Amino acid sequence: MYAPLLEEDRNGYFDLIHQGYICVVDEHSRVLWSLGDASDMVFYRSASKPIQALPVFAMGLDRQYGLTEEQSVVLSASHLGMACHVSAVEEILRRMELSEDILCMKPTAPGDPAANEARIRAGLPLRKVYHNCSGKHCALLMMQRALGGPVEDYWKVGTAVHGLVERTIKTVSETDRVQVGVDGCGVPVFAVPMRSIAAAFKNLACIDTIADDALQGAAAENVRRIGLYPYMIRGALLCTEMNRDKNIIAKGGANGVYGFGLKKQRLGVALKLVDGTESAWPFLVKELLRSLGALTEEHAARLDKLGTEYIYNDNGDVVGRRKALFSLSL
Repeated sequence: MYAPLLEEDRNGYFDLIHQGYICVVDEHSRVLWSLGDASDMVFYRSASKPIQALPVFAMGLDRQYGLTEEQSVVLSASHLGMACHVSAVEEILRRMELSEDILCMKPTAPGDPAANEARIRAGLPLRKVYHNCSGKHCALLMMQRALGGPVEDYWKVGTAVHGLVERTIKTVSETDRVQVGVDGCGVPVFAVPMRSIAAAFKNLACIDTIADDALQGAAAENVRRIGLYPYMIRGALLCTEMNRDKNIIAKGGANGVYGFGLKKQRLGVALKLVDGTESAWPFLVKELLRSLGALTEEHAARLDKLGTEYIYNDNGDVVGRRKALFSLSL
């Protein structure tokens, strides 16, 4: 039920088509425009992180553990294991009096090449805190403890914390249609209709449309902090560059899913490339922002550094071009 989104050529000759979904909703969560069936179910993957972290702020757990605003952004992050990310995760665990051994994922390397090279040169081992989802796991640990459940079970389906997270996902996404799977990092992950992902990011951008007062306040705090410290949400990649724009709240997930909300335009947008491609995200996002009247020159320049219409080979030579196969008009 998906549709062609963009085409790539090599030397002017057709090479491939990326297919998927795009959905745009207004402030009332009405679908204004879509490609593919907006009711199709899609796993949020890490795009849900700024949503499922909201109970931390609603319950005041960030204040309880004395987290700084900068540190709290890592709870919503898919970080690259840079020094700022690792120190934030380490400090959160220290304040909870927990060891990183409690995290359910296996030890890994930092995602940032420079950080990993520094680790190798220093002869340091793989660690769980380097994992891009370790901040999310800290959020789950805080909520699980506050709810009275065994902290070591924080990652399991059917626990109190994941009941709370699922209810939060349903509220902010404005849907009762939720399927549960297991994410790459070992915790439950949620699938909802495409239109519901768009609605969720609209709600993060338009806080007043969230149908829960506590979550409204939590979203206002989380979105504000992400805007202040966008490098904590990812690193020198798309999510950080998107959140540098004060009009935007954005987060991507594995296997091609991306969501963003526009504050001034009061819109929510979700896209999914069904082949899992992420390299085309900057090009697609730029096309969508331009079509929605939300692309500044400064932001366009930042996005072009991450990926343009031109395709380069390993030698830095232009070998092809991307072309959008849609024309968005509202």
